[in-house]
Amino acid sequence: MTIYFYKVEEPYGCFSNFSPHPIQIDGWYWQTVEHYYQAHKFVGTTDEALIRTIKNVSTPMEAALLGRDRTRNHRPDWEQVKQQIMWRGVLTKFLTHPDIQEILLNTGEEVIVEDSPRDYYWGCGKDQTGENHLGKMLMNVRQHIRQHLAQANCKLVDR
Repeated sequence: MTIYFYKVEEPYGCFSNFSPHPIQIDGWYWQTVEHYYQAHKFVGTTDEALIRTIKNVSTPMEAALLGRDRTRNHRPDWEQVKQQIMWRGVLTKFLTHPDIQEILLNTGEEVIVEDSPRDYYWGCGKDQTGENHLGKMLMNVRQHIRQHLAQANCKLVDR
């Protein structure tokens, strides 16, 4: 059974980048993965001051709106680095919060789909033809954590 998620208040809402699960990366505290991801669009640009603004806005929606502002200068390598940045944020979120890590691991081998009606890159889009990169990333995070846990268990047994 495919697992669909989108809104924070719905089942599996913790998979959303808007979920209220803070992360800390490189000494910076981020309220949500969305804050982290959107802010990184401006690293090394003339709009770099937006990073702190995005970091400090009170909601992930505000962070998203600022990050999606096409009148601002996004970093020129954004298309090349956005998946790596998302991976770091999503992996950190699930390593930091054992409660949602358990939810992710309990999905077994099910396909995970971000059921966004508007996003055809990170989600499946309105007609389900999107690329679902966030869903795929969550499945990869799930596998990564399982491998990490298996290696940790092997080390304990070897002692």
